[in-house]
Amino acid sequence: MSLPKHVRLVEVGPRDGLQNEKQPISTADKVRLVNDLSAAGVQYIEVGSFVSPKWVPQMAGSAEVFAQIEQKPGVTYAALAPNLQGLEAAIAAGVSEVAVFAAASQAFSQRNINCSIEQSLARFVPLMEVARANGVQVRGYVSCVLGCPYEGEVDPAAVAHVARELFNMGCYEISLGDTIGTGTPGKTRQLIEVVSRDVPRDKLAGHFHDTYGQALANIYASLLEGLCVFDSSVAGLGGCPYAKGASGNVASEDVLYMLDGLGINTGIDLTALVAAGQRISDVLGRPNASRVARARQSAG
Repeated sequence: MSLPKHVRLVEVGPRDGLQNEKQPISTADKVRLVNDLSAAGVQYIEVGSFVSPKWVPQMAGSAEVFAQIEQKPGVTYAALAPNLQGLEAAIAAGVSEVAVFAAASQAFSQRNINCSIEQSLARFVPLMEVARANGVQVRGYVSCVLGCPYEGEVDPAAVAHVARELFNMGCYEISLGDTIGTGTPGKTRQLIEVVSRDVPRDKLAGHFHDTYGQALANIYASLLEGLCVFDSSVAGLGGCPYAKGASGNVASEDVLYMLDGLGINTGIDLTALVAAGQRISDVLGRPNASRVARARQSAG
């Protein structure tokens, strides 16, 4: 299969990245990050999450962030809304698109959200109805698609089942998440082959963590399988909670550099994206996890 001419990057740094930080992050810094990303040409930004601040303290000010960002025409500013209460808060904040998530592993579902996969899917039925009634689009995440920290290998058929349920429920796109980053290109291609029997490839996205250094290889494998939407995080924000000290989200700058090298258009300016990632890294007082950003800085 030939490579796509255009790829959409879903920037998850402001949500999936920052939610793992231990230190408090000001609303102003979150707003600046989102504005920097949209100025760089990023067309889809996951801005925040409407969850209980008791569970995710860093996402407590998401409504304020949405109120203060400069919303550019043609850019999607989305939020995670894992339940009906979260969706209602997102709607009140003027959010036009939300994401929900379910796991492909029973053990992960029980440990993470304290219910079975089927129970988690059932909870989304009223959420989808309210979203439809309010004109809010819903994107679905499936976690642990290429491995689970508790169960190990995950059957692609189990992933296909969850993806199909979310798609049939009304999620317009399903993001397949390698939560612990253990996937390899061959297994990635096999997974897409199985899942695409239930959900069309043009409705699938890839979300690869770089814990084992396989994220770019898995994205390339997914491109060969016809996927053209990928989640990534500027400066590689967001560690992996299941592998201490390991990297988590793949850096948006590194994905963009590869796509640029393949002649695939994203509409994103790499220099501006590197600057955005460095600014938030400086705010957090941590090294930039993007190899491309570090290479460009060392080259002067």
